Amino acid sequence: MTATEGAVTPPRAAYDALVLAGGAARRLGGADKPGLSVGGRSLLDRVLGACRDAGRTVVVGGRRPTARPVSWAREDPPGGGPLAALEAGLRGLGADSESVLVLSADLPFLGGPTVARLIGALGASGREAALLTDAEGREQPLVAAYRTEPLRRELALLATEYGSLAGLPLRLLTEELDRTRIRAEPLASFDCDTWDDLSTARARIREHGHVLDEWITAVKDELGITLDVDTPLLLDLARDAAHGVTRPAAPLTTFLVGYAAAAAGGQGPEAVAEAARKAAALARRWEEEAEQPGAGASGPGDASPREGTPPEGPGAARTDAG
Repeated sequence: MTATEGAVTPPRAAYDALVLAGGAARRLGGADKPGLSVGGRSLLDRVLGACRDAGRTVVVGGRRPTARPVSWAREDPPGGGPLAALEAGLRGLGADSESVLVLSADLPFLGGPTVARLIGALGASGREAALLTDAEGREQPLVAAYRTEPLRRELALLATEYGSLAGLPLRLLTEELDRTRIRAEPLASFDCDTWDDLSTARARIREHGHVLDEWITAVKDELGITLDVDTPLLLDLARDAAHGVTRPAAPLTTFLVGYAAAAAGGQGPEAVAEAARKAAALARRWEEEAEQPGAGASGPGDASPREGTPPEGPGAARTDAG
């Protein structure tokens, strides 16, 4: 038996990803649109975060730093439009790609659940493409999943018919594909084409109900953490530490829980949950002791007043207006 005989080959991811990051951004005055930030992350990195489960990811456009490794391709000619970019990206994926997620690089609110729905719909329907639709029911061919072989076929036919893919509209491609449609979640297909769009996106992430999830996602990306964070669990722990011990204990306790889970070799949410359970139980024991008779009495030789209690006796500082 050879060294490789019987070895288990890890399964391929369900899809590859193409992210189109070229274009002239004329309505943004020629700004580097993929590099513009929302919530401290570039638009491109936000999209790459949504498709982090892809087997291979090719970004079509000018090279730039990204939060995770990707391959790069460039359409010919540069600025030749979405069909030329698609063709360049497919060449970068290789011949063995079976399905591909195609995304534009300006989708600040695209998330993993939407990606999963597109990939799932492509597989379940047996169709050649699964396209997201916006609130008005319009197809979004740059928020879509495609079977790679039909995509290559139609691009080759269009190149033959028109002599070049440069400047051709996307509808020429999608009209020829057998496709299914998936209704978008709110804002999933929102793109940043103008400065007003960018301002709207930046304001949206700071709204109540969104800001905490946005911040946690940004921190995980910045630190290279892929672990799902049980936010309610950690907030409950912070509350228990703040109420049962003292307010500064809340952030320090949640930090120590994360550190303990990592130090113990924990690779999943279970390790954090177990550490949080132990810390929360400890905080409750502290609180219970504080409620028992005599909990605040000073012991022999302890002449210092309790925290937050003003000194007594002649000459003590007055805190009232009298």
